[in-house]
Amino acid sequence: MSDSQRLLSNLRGMRYGEVLLAYLGSEARVEVYNSFPLNDCPDELWRQLDTETIAKEAEATAALLNGPRYWLMDGIGKVQNVENKQRNFGGIDMRLVATLELDGDIGRVFYRERHVNRGAMWYFDPGTTVHELHAPNARTYVMQAYCVGVDDSLTQDNLHELGGRLDLPDGWRFSSRVLDEPLLIDTTERVATVLQDELENTYTLVGS
Repeated sequence: MSDSQRLLSNLRGMRYGEVLLAYLGSEARVEVYNSFPLNDCPDELWRQLDTETIAKEAEATAALLNGPRYWLMDGIGKVQNVENKQRNFGGIDMRLVATLELDGDIGRVFYRERHVNRGAMWYFDPGTTVHELHAPNARTYVMQAYCVGVDDSLTQDNLHELGGRLDLPDGWRFSSRVLDEPLLIDTTERVATVLQDELENTYTLVGS
């Protein structure tokens, strides 16, 4: 696997936050804004964010906060397929990184696939630990970021214990393993398929 399209490395453990702006109407969509790499989502500013104020200022139907979060991939390759747009939310600069397809539900639904147009390549390096959800239909999802907004006790060192904590749907299982070869999630030519668990850790589908 070539690293020729790898743009950033050493991402694992880096902190960020996201603001999601939902727009309903004839072209329903969710715009995803991310603080990385502009800043590390300062906690004192994040805690003061108000979703009603954000939605009103952005003329959005609703706003959601997603984070704070920590990356679990080791590198990113990116194809610019979204508008180059930046906003400031309560003193936190963020940039538009993806658009999310809306299926009529703008709230949080766990263990359900969402489709995101992000044009990205996620690199997971050999020798690193990955955490995966396995669905009964043989689809596997690798954790791309963990969240401390729901449970601030989560760290990289205790993520392997989630199998005994998560209220998994019937037939699902959680596992952790050390990679013996590189893992690449390439969504430059297709939309990414993602989901969250009830602690708002985010996973992305391995393969198509």
